[in-house]
Amino acid sequence: MKPDYRTSSEIVEQSSHHEPSKPTEPGFVGFEGAVPAHSSTNRPNGPGDLGRENSRPVSKGIAGRNFVHLHIHTDYSLLDGACDISELIAEAARRGMPAVAVTDHGNLFAAANFFHEATTHGVKPIIGCEVNLAPLDSRGRDPSSQGSNHLVLLAENEEGYRNLIRIVSAGFLGGSPSDPRVDQNVLAQHSKGIIALSGCLRGEVAEALLAGNYDQARANAHRLCEIFGKGNFFLELQDHGLEEQKVVNRELVRLSRETAIPLVATNDCHYLARSDARAQEVLMCIRSGKTMSDTSRIKPATDQLYFKTAQEMVQVFHEIPEALERSVVIADRCNVKIQPVANSFPEFRVPEGHTTGSYFEKVVREGFATRLPQLERLSMEKRLRHPITEYEHRLSREISLIQQMRLAGYFLIVWDFILYARAQEIPVGPGRGSAAGSLVSYALRITDIDPLQYGLLFERFLNPERVSMPDIDIDFCAHRRWEVIDYVRRKYGEDRVAQIITFGTMGAKAAIRDVGRALDISYGDVDRIAKLVPNRPDIKLEDALKLSPALDALRQKNERVKELVEIAQCLEGRPRHASTHAAGIVIAPQPLADTVPLYKSGKSETMTQYDMNALERLGLLKIDFLGLATLTVLDDAVRLISRHRGIELDVSSLPLDDAATYALFSRGDTTGVFQFESDGMRDILRRYQPTRLEDLTALNALYRPGPIKGGMINDFIARKHGKKKVAYDLPELEDLLSETYGVILYQEQVMQIANRLAGFSLGDADILRRAMGKKKHEEMAAQRENFLAGCSGRKVSAQKAEKIFDLMAEFAGYGFNKSHLLPST
Repeated sequence: MKPDYRTSSEIVEQSSHHEPSKPTEPGFVGFEGAVPAHSSTNRPNGPGDLGRENSRPVSKGIAGRNFVHLHIHTDYSLLDGACDISELIAEAARRGMPAVAVTDHGNLFAAANFFHEATTHGVKPIIGCEVNLAPLDSRGRDPSSQGSNHLVLLAENEEGYRNLIRIVSAGFLGGSPSDPRVDQNVLAQHSKGIIALSGCLRGEVAEALLAGNYDQARANAHRLCEIFGKGNFFLELQDHGLEEQKVVNRELVRLSRETAIPLVATNDCHYLARSDARAQEVLMCIRSGKTMSDTSRIKPATDQLYFKTAQEMVQVFHEIPEALERSVVIADRCNVKIQPVANSFPEFRVPEGHTTGSYFEKVVREGFATRLPQLERLSMEKRLRHPITEYEHRLSREISLIQQMRLAGYFLIVWDFILYARAQEIPVGPGRGSAAGSLVSYALRITDIDPLQYGLLFERFLNPERVSMPDIDIDFCAHRRWEVIDYVRRKYGEDRVAQIITFGTMGAKAAIRDVGRALDISYGDVDRIAKLVPNRPDIKLEDALKLSPALDALRQKNERVKELVEIAQCLEGRPRHASTHAAGIVIAPQPLADTVPLYKSGKSETMTQYDMNALERLGLLKIDFLGLATLTVLDDAVRLISRHRGIELDVSSLPLDDAATYALFSRGDTTGVFQFESDGMRDILRRYQPTRLEDLTALNALYRPGPIKGGMINDFIARKHGKKKVAYDLPELEDLLSETYGVILYQEQVMQIANRLAGFSLGDADILRRAMGKKKHEEMAAQRENFLAGCSGRKVSAQKAEKIFDLMAEFAGYGFNKSHLLPST
């Protein structure tokens, strides 16, 4: 039964300084087939027909629409919402919805990624949150009180976005992850630029009305109106077919009439389609640890908490269209852009008389001078693959490019904390990732891998054609990693350094186990079903059903299993909980609370509410401080050898051509050796018989799902032992591919081929490599044309150029970054 609004009187909406100058025609704003407000045809009498001359006009930004969703919980409400952001935006775009709001429970986890996804697809994002409002302010609140009320906050402008960040951060920093409550004082201090909606039945206005305390509801509404200001607080109407809402909505209409606080209609969306209600119910059981048969579980009283169409909302609230249209007015007012920070790096103080750039060059050249004696020795022994002059030329080129791209401060920051770690005798890894391709990094001892000696490319790490933040990942002793992080906090400020949040998600097997428990299926049966899912990384249940005939057959013949799999498919991939990223640390030039919302874990660790992807788009400095147990083991071994044998070992100076070591690898005697201890890898080692470091690097690259499935390992072993002929399509390819027996194995090789055959700069070659890896057809077609044109200009036949491009494209899907693999061996 719909709420009966016809007993209410006229509702007059308050005007404010936000009112647009151009009024629109009264009636449903542009809703196709709607009856104008001045028509009496098929329209019931009621408040929807009164006071139309005072309703706020809608600006051109969202004109032609009659409803915008302002109350949506994504799956980042953590087991209390099942709206995937990408699916939500895709559905909004498909329906032609001009805007949509995300208002997750107590957090802004999804805000930045939601903004990116929405703007990419032409949907206006409205940044919001449904906060938990403590019943009393911080001065009068009973610490033992667990009660709280819901309140929807929407950022109207940039000031409102910053204030929303502060409010939501305060909920976690002053409370707990499970109870992020904010009080009235926090709201009052940070209310500017925020539009507030009174919330669902758990809002303090609705709760008082439901309790029959109209005077208290009016007092609550007046207080919130005073906090947010005239025209910025709205009474929220919801109708999910609940009797309680029928009671509350009648009183909200009365309250709006008496207080002149305007009404707005919303739908409390927790899932996209009505058919997802069952999955949402199971999700709530997973959250509470209860089962569907448990009579004490929290059970949704309705299946109406879905992403309704505008037509459905008109049908529900046809008697009061102003409340619908007001959602458009509010959406039109909300204009927030989450933009990259102006300056990514904290200040690195340099000695007097130096600029950041000049000091950077000074320490780089001094660092290279300490590397020079070893390079000269290798040159004299004819073991250096490139002349010293080439090192000097490349170093100058890298220095110049880093200064040109204004990244000198970044390198100094990393150099400084690694210098501190070494001074404190904290074991530091040799470098990881594309930074190993930088000679500057080698000179600064950020890495210990000579990039020229191993054919690593600086452009794979950094190039002006693809301007993006370079990525330097550093490994530290697992036991002492925190000492380095504490040093960074002391140097740049506790309020400017934080760990990065990550979200544990429900994989295919985990979803089956979680859903199975909620559905009261026995542990043994659930375990048996979960084990039918193939053991493949990131496998989806859709693929598992194709790859596992036993699982598919069980699903088809057993209704309980069918329901289990269907619900698990709906929930797989959803965020399950928030946790701390294993390595990521963000360092900001200003207090982080001014830029990103903050979160405090159960271990009282302060971290960002935005994940790594969002932080990268914001341009904040993100560095991985990984605690690596291998470094701890090595350090302990060196100390034990010194103590018990009296032998002082320097791990960094151990020879890389020791025959006994390669014999150990060839026997597969590698239990406990990082990256080489699995049964499958040990079998490959025995068949391959490695004799050099490059062999180990190649096997590391090949031992991955793609190459294994494609049979590349067997082919590679056959080439190694001369059972398959190694051939090159062009003589120019031999020195690029001889190390890998004619196989395009590394991303660097793709770049070098494009450079050598088609005249690509190494920067442009990196763009080609990325396009191939992502397999974007339009971009690939353009790159193919450029490659063939370049080859033609260098007298490479069109037939061979096409064949080589196709080979590059095929292997780019498997190719790995050699500069990442080499240190890990």
